[in-house]
Amino acid sequence: MFVTRKAEFSASHVCRVPSLSDQENQQLYGEGANPNGHGHNYLLEVTVEGDPDPATGMVINLQALKEILLREVVEPMDHRFLNYEVEPFHKVVPTPENIAGEIWRRLENNLQGLPARLARVRLYETPDHHVDIVRGDLSL
Repeated sequence: MFVTRKAEFSASHVCRVPSLSDQENQQLYGEGANPNGHGHNYLLEVTVEGDPDPATGMVINLQALKEILLREVVEPMDHRFLNYEVEPFHKVVPTPENIAGEIWRRLENNLQGLPARLARVRLYETPDHHVDIVRGDLSL
């Protein structure tokens, strides 16, 4: 069975590869390469999977999952300039793909020992653009 919880955070970032020229970064990332950065209102959907506990009927305690999301994602990333304020984005380009991967790592480490396991991270950068990481897709 799958259970999904949503969370939102706002953050700014700039997508640039330091070893590339301004023109090359512009070609790769378009407006996202602006050195002053730009912001997004991110929507995160986290899906866990497991069997419902026979006593509680729950796959996971949703309050516990909410607390993990707040502690590991929302609090450290909300209203931050990711490149300068959130590890590892001082050395990793904060593309939606890389942000979703970092969220996966943070959540997977914090779900150890709980009855459910991480199944999917979906990160919306804009209403018409999202990234999915599904268990087994990547070696994170």
